[in-house]
Amino acid sequence: MQATAIIGIFLFIIVASLVVAPRRASVAGFFGGMGATGAAPGLWTLVLSQVTTWIFARSLMNSAILGYYYGIAGVLAYAAYYGSFLTGGYIVGRMRQQGARSVQDWLVDRFGTVGTGCYNLVIALRLLSEVFANLIVVGLIFSAALPEVAWAKDGAILIVGALALAYSAWGGLSAALRTDVVQMVLFLGVFGVAFLALILSPGFDIGAVLTAEGVSGGYNGWVLLLVAFLQVFSYPVHDPVMMDRGFLADEKTTKKSFLHAFWISALCIIGFGFFGIQAALDSAAYEGQLIGTWGATLPAWVFVALLVSLLVSALSTLDSALSSAARLVVEELRLAPRSLNGGRLAMLVFALAGGVLTLWGNQTLFDAVAVSGTASMFLTPVLVAGLIGARHVAVWAYVVSFVAAMAGAAAYFFRGTEAMAAILYDGHKYEQLLQICIVVLAVGFAAVLAGSRRVAS
Repeated sequence: MQATAIIGIFLFIIVASLVVAPRRASVAGFFGGMGATGAAPGLWTLVLSQVTTWIFARSLMNSAILGYYYGIAGVLAYAAYYGSFLTGGYIVGRMRQQGARSVQDWLVDRFGTVGTGCYNLVIALRLLSEVFANLIVVGLIFSAALPEVAWAKDGAILIVGALALAYSAWGGLSAALRTDVVQMVLFLGVFGVAFLALILSPGFDIGAVLTAEGVSGGYNGWVLLLVAFLQVFSYPVHDPVMMDRGFLADEKTTKKSFLHAFWISALCIIGFGFFGIQAALDSAAYEGQLIGTWGATLPAWVFVALLVSLLVSALSTLDSALSSAARLVVEELRLAPRSLNGGRLAMLVFALAGGVLTLWGNQTLFDAVAVSGTASMFLTPVLVAGLIGARHVAVWAYVVSFVAAMAGAAAYFFRGTEAMAAILYDGHKYEQLLQICIVVLAVGFAAVLAGSRRVAS
């Protein structure tokens, strides 16, 4: 019965997405998000698109898992990453004031092809991780909903990935923007009902939730909060989905969209984290990235609503990630012609690559965030000095900062090896991540300070 409800509701959402997707695609709409009349997206289209592509399935699961293990500290740590809307909006505003039309445009003016090459590598990895992680969540959901079907996980990944690719490849960014609005409205409705059921349930105590320490204690959650504060300045800049939407509308509309997206997404992430905290308070056993836990502890209809909201967010992020992948390959890397078929080919490659990565077996969902967030930190000293401090940063300093950040990302990814164990602090992985972030920033700022000079006014 649960499986039938989940599949039925999700099919309805997919049909609704196909209905609102544009019937005719243009090159301008595919890569630039312009409507049929050539107009830029409005405020609430931008807001809802920003929110639904950032509270994606992986993030919702991360918040709940961190809440389960580290209580309110874990949830606040993950919610802190949504301060990226504030830092990202500020950075976009500064770049636009300086005449840039994209992050790559700003970088190429200062660091040439070296600057954009390093940056494009990081965002390509980011896009792959988004496709991979959201498909993994889709697989987990359907394997939990259909435990008796051996091919449920792989079949769901294949089908949902193909459907997301189908309508994304038809309309590109314009399709993603239009379907994001519908998907976000549906998400808020479904998740809102589930959240109300949680807080109105007899066993829910808001005081206990807000002071909960999770099954592992709150210490490492607070450590992760420090990591988030160190990464939150550069984190939005390496996310092409957010950055692409920062250059579509006029500056006033864009600024408002980032502010509204911040508070809406942060509330959603905290709200979803409450489900993880409550599972810990109920002494429920951790099973299947919490999906199995909820299936055993929540009322059936609440469980269905939670899984549907996860599926909606996964679908929304997939189409936006594929749209940004098309723009990266065609407009920035120029590896394919600026045509509908060129963009569609790029989408297909990223969809296939992300699907193949699901076979890899790593389902530690936060690792993708930690690795990409660490890699993005090479931008922090560069942006502080070049964008805010109006200093000219030497290309060699930019490269040193980039190499330090990539080395830090690799160190976290391979932290389980003997070589890394000999270097890293002998503690929890979040303590190791904090150590890595501090070293990356120290090396990056040292290089940028040594290799920069104030621009004559």
